[in-house]
Amino acid sequence: MKKPQTLLFQDDGNIPNSRYPALLYRGLTAENGCSLVDTFEALFDRNDWPAQWRGGVFDYHHFHSTAHEVLGVYDGAATLRLGGEQGEDIEVSVGNVIVLPAGTGHCRISASNDFAVTAGYPRGQGDWDICRSGDDTSAVRQRIESLPRPALDPVAGEAGGVASDWV
Repeated sequence: MKKPQTLLFQDDGNIPNSRYPALLYRGLTAENGCSLVDTFEALFDRNDWPAQWRGGVFDYHHFHSTAHEVLGVYDGAATLRLGGEQGEDIEVSVGNVIVLPAGTGHCRISASNDFAVTAGYPRGQGDWDICRSGDDTSAVRQRIESLPRPALDPVAGEAGGVASDWV
């Protein structure tokens, strides 16, 4: 398993971001004759981050305060801005997986017409919320800080990622 790229974003006053880095895995492929989306969803489920929906990424800055999130790109390509309005533009395409700790801002800047992701959340964090830039209240920050670190990385399991980078 390749080690993920780590991306750390500071609180920008509107998006709290996280003390944990976002993780970006590149170049994952379908396994055992399955489609890539089925491969991602089986992988996420094995590592206790069951997939909950398929679709795209909102075109406005948002974050989650009640759950960490994993996004697996199974079709198309996009430019996503992570970390808020002053964050970093990241090019993602088929085979990429992004692990977003709670509080990490994300927004779709542009995308191909076929861009699609499958999204999962750690088991027990299935009741995720959507917070927008400016929803930065003390209650939101408290929820983010109190959220437990997942036991397993959604891609690497116990072998890396969250287990080694979210310390």
